[in-house]
Amino acid sequence: MTTRVGLFGTGPWARRTHGPALAAHPDVELVGVWGRRPEAAAEVAAEFGARAYGDPQALTADVDAVAIALPPALQAPLAVEAARSGRHLLLDKPLAATAEDAHAVADAVAAAGVACVVFFTLRFDPGSAEWIDKQAATGDWFTGRADWYGAVFGGGASQYADSPWRREKGGLWDVGPHALSVLLPVLGDVTEVHAARGAGDTTHLTLRHDSGASSTAVLTLTAPPAGAGVAVEFRGAHGVVGYPDGVSGPATASFSRAIDALTAAIAGGPVAAHPCDARFGARVSEILAAAEAALG
Repeated sequence: MTTRVGLFGTGPWARRTHGPALAAHPDVELVGVWGRRPEAAAEVAAEFGARAYGDPQALTADVDAVAIALPPALQAPLAVEAARSGRHLLLDKPLAATAEDAHAVADAVAAAGVACVVFFTLRFDPGSAEWIDKQAATGDWFTGRADWYGAVFGGGASQYADSPWRREKGGLWDVGPHALSVLLPVLGDVTEVHAARGAGDTTHLTLRHDSGASSTAVLTLTAPPAGAGVAVEFRGAHGVVGYPDGVSGPATASFSRAIDALTAAIAGGPVAAHPCDARFGARVSEILAAAEAALG
């Protein structure tokens, strides 16, 4: 069974991750591309052998599913509209720019009974997913930390430096979902959120989980390039375990696994919830919003 997919978005993430993975996937036909700039939509469509659409509703009408690579404030209403039209969804993190909009997506998905997968990169990377699952199965963790030091606005040459939504929402909303996608499956849902500001856009989070464990996260897009990187570790009765260097593969391969998850859910009859579904995406947005409110 081939799933006809429409791609919404023409930026670097759409060109480098969504487009290549969708065009190469054996169970997908990339039907068309829509973007806010018609000339960019034409370029991306031509690159991946698809048709450029001038109207998002027209593209939605011609496909079985939509993949959205747009800023969260734009993704949410398009996702709601697509779900209400009976289209399956392959979405990006964060699900929306507010908790309310994220819940609107989750509610629309539930009401329509469509499949939805939210692309939390590490949860679909084989090495990272295996490591996360192993720590979740081990359990009995006392505390954890997940620090993302991005240098998007830290003086390096980043392809995402011209992203207005990242400048507005900062590391909390851009790399915060990565941290939460690791902490929540291992330590449990968050029951308490505290946040403090650091240099630049840096946010320091302190979280309490329903397992009784606590965790911290440092989230920024303004780290100096020499100080950029990711640090994840858990401490407990079993000792200390850290996220291994070099375990993650290319984002395109991880996105292909997200496509696998979506097409499997579509082909399996009654749609089964995926661990990274719209409800999980909404919960992550809810925690980010609580942290944002705590910052004042």
